[in-house]
Amino acid sequence: MKILTTAIALSLGLTACLAQAADAIPAQKVDQALHDRLPAEIKSSGKMISVNNGSFPPYEIVNGPHSMDGASADLTEALAQLLGVKIEHATVSGLSGVLTGINSGRYQMAIGPIGDYPDRQQKVDFIDFVQEFVVFGVQKGNPSKINGLEDTCGKRIAVMAAGSAEQVIRKQSDACVAAGKPAVVVQSFTDQPSSILAVRSKRSDAFFSSQAPLTYFIEQANGQLELAGKGKKNGFGDIFQGTVVPKGSELGNVVLDAYKELFSNGTYAAIMKKWKLDGNVLQQPGRNLAQGAAK
Repeated sequence: MKILTTAIALSLGLTACLAQAADAIPAQKVDQALHDRLPAEIKSSGKMISVNNGSFPPYEIVNGPHSMDGASADLTEALAQLLGVKIEHATVSGLSGVLTGINSGRYQMAIGPIGDYPDRQQKVDFIDFVQEFVVFGVQKGNPSKINGLEDTCGKRIAVMAAGSAEQVIRKQSDACVAAGKPAVVVQSFTDQPSSILAVRSKRSDAFFSSQAPLTYFIEQANGQLELAGKGKKNGFGDIFQGTVVPKGSELGNVVLDAYKELFSNGTYAAIMKKWKLDGNVLQQPGRNLAQGAAK
């Protein structure tokens, strides 16, 4: 679901979002013990590179080749201060480019959050710091009364093409037909802004997608949209997302312990609150928390 471009993010009111999210985040003191545990090449260079594959608001809002805003950017800065190194950003095309770059050693990490799935754990490790949910973005007042997956029969549902939400909604459509109800009218779009626009213009009854970016886009909709289906599985199991590090690396242990410190000292909570991600917080970070299929 993470295929937004910088231009799209900017066109949807990035400046306004940044202005309202200008709260100060506590500065961190270097934890010398954590710094000393970093791999030798990182300590020698004094820096790491965190790779991303484009904007994923409100976590990653890419505004240049090596520049990023958003909740993940704030977490990156806090991690850098705590570890006593500089963390730079680099953007590549596609998730495969992210994972390949980490496995090759070109990049040390991907701050993410990136979806933690058991099959991905075979090649990389995830230091999970948020939990995600898949919900509906609907018109204000929810005129189509879509409060869960079971309410989508006969409705026009926008999804991201080739994403996991599209797979789930097509299975639901089959279930509708099997129960003698109208099929779901699945409307697949290549990007999230187009999906949001379809709901705003009433060409779609709802957009079925991840809660965090949906919340961000609904904030830009001037009261025209709202969330529905919150608190339900909606065809998915537990979905964890986190920072990607090389498989079995000591860096992963250091990053996990650094996150634990940011959770403990309140910095994580402050960042999540600043970007209105309170509904996605975990009580503690963890390694490879996804133990089964997410759907």
